[in-house]
Amino acid sequence: MDRVSFTVRRGEIFGFLGPNGAGKSTTIRMLCGLLGSTSGTATVGGFDINRDPERVRQTLGYMSQRFSLYRDLTVAENLAFFGGVYGLTGARLRDRAAAAIALAGLSGMERQLTGALSGALQQRLALGSAVLHEPPFLFLDEPTSGVDPISRRLFWDVIQGLAAGGVTVLITTHFMDEAEFCGRLGFINAGRLIALDAPAALKRQAVDEDLFEVDLPVLRGAAERLAALNGIAACSYFGAHLHVFARRGAFTAATLTLALRGRGLEPRQVEPAAVTLEDVFIRLAQKKEA
Repeated sequence: MDRVSFTVRRGEIFGFLGPNGAGKSTTIRMLCGLLGSTSGTATVGGFDINRDPERVRQTLGYMSQRFSLYRDLTVAENLAFFGGVYGLTGARLRDRAAAAIALAGLSGMERQLTGALSGALQQRLALGSAVLHEPPFLFLDEPTSGVDPISRRLFWDVIQGLAAGGVTVLITTHFMDEAEFCGRLGFINAGRLIALDAPAALKRQAVDEDLFEVDLPVLRGAAERLAALNGIAACSYFGAHLHVFARRGAFTAATLTLALRGRGLEPRQVEPAAVTLEDVFIRLAQKKEA
């Protein structure tokens, strides 16, 4: 990590984005008190990650990108185990386990083996286990990887409910539609924080070019053909289309159509496009590499 610095507000959902290997998981492990910093410091709930890592861990719930559950235990047994880890006993443990079951939507499945649950239900059980002790901070490291879109949306309904109740959430994700649910986003690349703001502000600030969406019958090689065209800042494939970032005012849809034809491409349609978070993500990474 290279001088990464940010503050997360109480009750905020803060998204941490970046390509694989950028340093997202390393940052979360440091904030959990699992890794120390070689320089600088960080505090979680007022506790220093280097001087008081045990107190840091007591104040937060953590859900890793791989399910942190015991597959050969039942749902109830997993909750009992994690409740014990967090120091819950007796009536308090029973009350919190019942709340976790309700939160995860697992009523009636308490005696079912965790390994027999669907991936989405395991994910929700892992979340319920992470908040058993009602921590004020919740760290989620790519928690919805491999989960279907409907289950991801239900998961986010739970997250937003927790944040509304005052829980501070730090989450890493590769899904740009999920990133829209965050109050603010930090983009990290090669261990450095390169942008931090609300999603709408990032769309305005991070992409300082005109954006066009191009519909081509054949996409292969199109970006490479346009790379050297004067006025084109960058190109990226966006589903079945090509997104073209052009210097402000350099093209209209009509003049870009003519330029594409001059490069041997025959677009079916060229039109201005609204900037998405995926465009922001790609453009920030491209600028970093330039």
